[in-house]
Amino acid sequence: MLELNAVHAHYGKVHVLQGTSLKVADGEAVGLLGRNGVGKTTTLKSIMGLVPATGGNVVFDGTMLTQIPPHKIPGTGIGYVPQGRGIFPTLSVRENLEIGLPKAAAEETLAHVFERFPRLKERLRQAGGTLSGGEQQMLAIARCLVLKPRLLILDEPTEGIMPILVQDIRREIAAVNGAGVSLLLVEQNIKTALKLCSRIYIMEKGAVVHEARAEDLKNDRETLHRYLGVTV
Repeated sequence: MLELNAVHAHYGKVHVLQGTSLKVADGEAVGLLGRNGVGKTTTLKSIMGLVPATGGNVVFDGTMLTQIPPHKIPGTGIGYVPQGRGIFPTLSVRENLEIGLPKAAAEETLAHVFERFPRLKERLRQAGGTLSGGEQQMLAIARCLVLKPRLLILDEPTEGIMPILVQDIRREIAAVNGAGVSLLLVEQNIKTALKLCSRIYIMEKGAVVHEARAEDLKNDRETLHRYLGVTV
């Protein structure tokens, strides 16, 4: 489904991605882990064309993403929830959900989203910026789901969210994947990544340095400590 082949990317003269390669199969949930500053977010932005690849290529379902403009990439079937959520704080929940749709959303279009996130239905007219952090994250995910993506890319979905809501977010992300949507997840909460994903890539210095099944990585204390500085 998604394949990055030796992708390079720069911020000015800074060489951030140095030959990053990874794959996400149809229906798979894949985690991308690493310490701060190793290039995880830049990898996601390169997929979406927000940071142009200066080498290598990104292919999604046979389409070379590196050859089309960024605003057309969501139309290929990719939903992207950036770090910080990226909702429009002064727009209502409904208006946020309708961003990107060709016309106002019919109730049946939103129905499957409200089944997943009933809190949003209760707050349709409320400004996005007045929601709690967890509710804003739900809105950011729901805004992607309205477009019915085949791949959902999530950057730190549990960051800054109260622990009581982290479990809700994690459960709904798992349900999205269970419904057949592929996932590519960047997450500092290692336990969340290991629970949601079947396969994990670890980055260091702009490149993938380790790949493992989540179940195997959970028991690999040496690798977890070496690259992430944690134990599970």
